[in-house]
Amino acid sequence: MRRRPSARLRASVAIGIALAAVVSLGACTNDPLADQYRAGSGKGYVAGDGTVTEIDVEDRGGAIDFSGTTESGDEFDSTEHAGDVLVVNFWYAGCAPCRAEAADLESINQEFGDDGATFVGVNVRDQPAQAQAFDEKYGVTYPSIMDLESGAVQLAFAGKVPANAVPTTLVLDKQGRVAARILGQLQSKSILETLVRDTLAESD
Repeated sequence: MRRRPSARLRASVAIGIALAAVVSLGACTNDPLADQYRAGSGKGYVAGDGTVTEIDVEDRGGAIDFSGTTESGDEFDSTEHAGDVLVVNFWYAGCAPCRAEAADLESINQEFGDDGATFVGVNVRDQPAQAQAFDEKYGVTYPSIMDLESGAVQLAFAGKVPANAVPTTLVLDKQGRVAARILGQLQSKSILETLVRDTLAESD
C-alpha cells in the first residue's frame, strides 16, 4: 500500500515551493530578500528593511481567513473578529528584530485594543513553551498562533501578500483584507500607529 505523506510533510513541501518561487522571481528582479536567502548568513532568518506597503481599497481583493492553535492551547479564528482591524505579526523567539520590536507592538496593542483593533502573532518556528517564555520576558499579552507544524497561516497569505521576511507585520481591514504590510522590523512605532489608525477610520 502506498503511504500518503503526513500533513506536516505536505505543508513543508508547499512552503518550500512558495519559497523557491520567491527565490526564482528574485533572480529576475534583483530582490534583496531572495539575495539574502541564496547567500545565507547563519542568522536564521531573512530580514526585511522595514519597507511599508499600503494597498488601496480597490486593490485589496478578498478577505483572508485563517485559524490555528495559540501558545496557550486556545483556538484563534480570524472570522470571529470580523469588523475588527487585525494586526498580524509573523515572528519567532530567536529572531533578533522580533525581540527588538516586541515592546512597540505590545504598546500599540494596548493603545488600540479598545478601539476595534486586534493583535495576533504567527509563530513560524517555535514550540508553545518557547513562545510563552518570550511573552513573559517581553510582556506580550496578545496570542500567537503556533504555525510550525502545519504552516497553514503562512500559506493562507502566500498567494496575496507573502511574509517573505521575519518579522513581517500585516494590517487587515475590517473586511479581513490586507491593507498594509511592513516587511521586516518596525522602524518607527508611529508608522504602525498611523496604519492602524487610518484603517480603523475607513468606512465599513
